[in-house]
Amino acid sequence: MIDWDDVRYFLAAARGGSVRAAAKRLGVNHATVLRRIAQLEEHLGARMFEKLPSGYRLTAAGEEVLEFANQMEASSHQLETRVFGRDQSVRGLLRVTLPPFLATHLLMPDIADFARLHPDIEMEIVSTGDVVNLTNREADVAVRMVSNRKTLPLNLHGLKGPDLLAGVYMSRDRLAAWRAGAPDPIRPIVIGGQALPDWVDEGEFRATGVPFRTPDADAQIAATRQGIGMTKLPCFVGDADHLLARVPGIDVKSRATIWLLTQGETRKTKRVRLFTEFISHRLAAYASLLAGRSISPD
Repeated sequence: MIDWDDVRYFLAAARGGSVRAAAKRLGVNHATVLRRIAQLEEHLGARMFEKLPSGYRLTAAGEEVLEFANQMEASSHQLETRVFGRDQSVRGLLRVTLPPFLATHLLMPDIADFARLHPDIEMEIVSTGDVVNLTNREADVAVRMVSNRKTLPLNLHGLKGPDLLAGVYMSRDRLAAWRAGAPDPIRPIVIGGQALPDWVDEGEFRATGVPFRTPDADAQIAATRQGIGMTKLPCFVGDADHLLARVPGIDVKSRATIWLLTQGETRKTKRVRLFTEFISHRLAAYASLLAGRSISPD
């Protein structure tokens, strides 16, 4: 089947008369427009444009495609309008995807508050570290921890939230024992096959010995509480855990920024708007905790 996104890029180039005009209209770079048009040409087995000194001119095949592309666009707009008009009720399903750390250790009480405020909204929480595809409607809203803004897909609408920082933590009992002269090594705790972290050579207390590897974040935290060693955690997790303490001498470091992501017409539905506005306000209230400013390091 023809990818509607490829057709959109073709339409923008046909109407603008150049790749540059299409890129500006769509808010993407020059290479993206060329790639999308090439995909459409490959799919249809025909060239859409001739490149002239004055710009791009449609071929005979391009003229035929333009007629149908305009019809596709009109049908798409009509469908979006109908669905949007119908979907302004708060009743219905709302799928939200977010990383397990955020779901378990920060936002679940807020999501519960939202569910109580809007009992007619059916909530489905997808707690995963995998990137869920919003374009394919695998979720309506994604709450993501993003290290590089440039990695955000161009077709998604993003609402920027607070910065999220991380620190290195160990159990309070183990820290007290080390200060009292306990000779046991403090091992670095890492998830899965991750490389040995750079923070093992920083700080007042050095992690030594072979790494202790855990399968997931919950096991990582449990191992740290048990005094096996030290590990890197988001500040909102480590600072809120009374069994853990920051390792002295290791600075809190930038980790990511939280973004609320939605797609296309979905973001205009009432359920999505209510949720994103609600959660963005709650996230703003957590800014100090997320940035590691809620406590002073030991």
